[in-house]
Amino acid sequence: MSALFRITLPDGSVREVAPGTTPADVAQAIGPGLRKAAIAARVDGELRDLQRPFEGDANLALLTSKDEADALELARHDYAHVLAEAVQNLFPGTQITFGPATDDGFYYDFAPKDRPFTEEDLPAIEEEMRRVIAQNEPLIREVWTREALIARWREKGETFKAEWAAELPDGEELTVYRAGKAEDAWLDMCRGPHLESTGKLDPQAFKLTRVSGAYWRGDQKNAMLSRIYGTGWLNKKQLDQHLTRLEEAAKRDHRKIGAEMDLFHLQSEAQGSVFWHPKGYIMWRQLEAYMRRRLDAAGYDEVKTPQLMDARQWEQSGHWGKYRENMFVVPDEVPNTEDEGAVISGDADLMALKPMNCPAHVLIFRQGIKSYRDLPIRMAEFGCCHRNEPHGALHGIMRVRQFTQDDAHIFVREDQLVDEVRKFCELLDSVYRDLGFEDYAVKLALRPEKRFGSDAMWDLAEDELRRAVLESGLSDQIKANFEELEGEGAFYAPKLEFHLTDAIGRTWQVGTIQSDRVLPERLDASYVGEDGNRHRPVMLHRAILGTFERFLGILIEHHAGRFPLWLAPVQAVVATIVSDADDYAQQVVEKLKAAGLRVETDLRNEKINYKVREHSLAKVPNLLVVGKREAEEGTVALRRLGSQGQQMLTLDEAVAMLTAEAVAPDLRRN
Repeated sequence: MSALFRITLPDGSVREVAPGTTPADVAQAIGPGLRKAAIAARVDGELRDLQRPFEGDANLALLTSKDEADALELARHDYAHVLAEAVQNLFPGTQITFGPATDDGFYYDFAPKDRPFTEEDLPAIEEEMRRVIAQNEPLIREVWTREALIARWREKGETFKAEWAAELPDGEELTVYRAGKAEDAWLDMCRGPHLESTGKLDPQAFKLTRVSGAYWRGDQKNAMLSRIYGTGWLNKKQLDQHLTRLEEAAKRDHRKIGAEMDLFHLQSEAQGSVFWHPKGYIMWRQLEAYMRRRLDAAGYDEVKTPQLMDARQWEQSGHWGKYRENMFVVPDEVPNTEDEGAVISGDADLMALKPMNCPAHVLIFRQGIKSYRDLPIRMAEFGCCHRNEPHGALHGIMRVRQFTQDDAHIFVREDQLVDEVRKFCELLDSVYRDLGFEDYAVKLALRPEKRFGSDAMWDLAEDELRRAVLESGLSDQIKANFEELEGEGAFYAPKLEFHLTDAIGRTWQVGTIQSDRVLPERLDASYVGEDGNRHRPVMLHRAILGTFERFLGILIEHHAGRFPLWLAPVQAVVATIVSDADDYAQQVVEKLKAAGLRVETDLRNEKINYKVREHSLAKVPNLLVVGKREAEEGTVALRRLGSQGQQMLTLDEAVAMLTAEAVAPDLRRN
């Protein structure tokens, strides 16, 4: 008789089972209720199918739908497989490629036989998916040899799958999942795990959302595929809530609101760069002025550095080897102006537009001798940077090629580092609260696999950032939710990330601070210590907003265009009821402008209800309505955006009230 395996459960109890026993068997032995509820297992921490036998002694945790994160990932992975099976049922000859789960659903890439798929195909595919789910076929894990798997794919005309199978590393276990026990059952190459059967999915808890093009393996030199996206959940209630969030997000889309409010536009002549219109640039300037005041008060010195620097500088900093594919490279020569011959010789030295400001700030630090008494040096720059993002990755003003960072670098002594990071966390907290974001999370991104520096250096740097958060004045709730992310640090330093939550529950990673001992070494930055010797400063890379473009996009969507008064591009409109009030309306405007408010007039010969509706759609926060009576009495009828009523005020009262409300939050405290 074979030796029994010892299976340790989360409560510490141990069950001895025979070889061939599965987590499903253990669940059944514990009780039929658990067996019915179990959807997957964690075996020694690895997520596995319920029907995969144990291979030896193991720690076992049985998962149910209450383990929502794991349950959603499993369901979305299954929905992707069901999608692929449904498409091949409806469109014979279609080849399958990859189909991963995503943050809110799944997608699958196909090579159609006859034509690309369109959104008109989605309803029929959804119905076929529901039919596949209703069949409740078991999802069976099988291990194949490389040769057998490649032969299978070639036999079925699956050239993409055959290519991928041939390139998987030697010694890697090649697994497939079969949808049913029949010899000709649909199957796909997959690591898994999966739910036990297609019937475990809720047929009303998914929706196919869109179709796009995608290159095989992400390379534009390869074949164009059809990518079908879907969203998948554990039940219909979750799906409905998600679709409602999507509808709300569509209403708040910064590109839509930006056009409606005439804030900015984008066009193909400048891919990934923003054309800011006057109203949008007013918001930019207000936000920049606010940040500049906050930095001035916090002891930062503002600098300005070149856009274009020699490639040798980027080589020395380490960015050329790690980051070159995202840099715009420029030959250092005068282009040929003759009709014949190459415009650029190809022999010139290379320069690059800066993708970040840090090397230039080190060069400023190196000018002149720095003493330990000079530190910390806080060097800020609203620096315009360029990154060569793929066209397909660009998204409105949220992801662009040209952007301005609210960037700063703090040069500190070792003994100052924790306190300086603590001060930064508290400054950032105050800024976020001023801008309407009290709900945010702090995460520590730890060392990546490929990195500069020793393990001892990384141990120290990670611990310093951790201590700074815990010793800061951040709220107890933020500290309680402090999270650490394995392998997500930059190649030169760990970093703290700050993730905002907006008005409809979406999260955005914006602020960051990184503790860097590598770049000062590579670029030979030093100061004279108290002992008279040269020492390396630690360089803190930090941003609060991230980039102005993206943060303004977040603000647009967070507020749905209804900005706080200090940030609104137009703070009030004075609208007349009758033309007899035109002169008085101009007096009102002049008095409001003299108080520093951004005001427009509406003297058109239109009914007042039409004007109210139009300015409400334009998200004007305050409408001051004046007619003959108001002109005679020196009053205004104030209508607030979103309010049905109005408030009668003297002109002086209205000016005083709006002026007080329009003060930026930092100035209000002073």
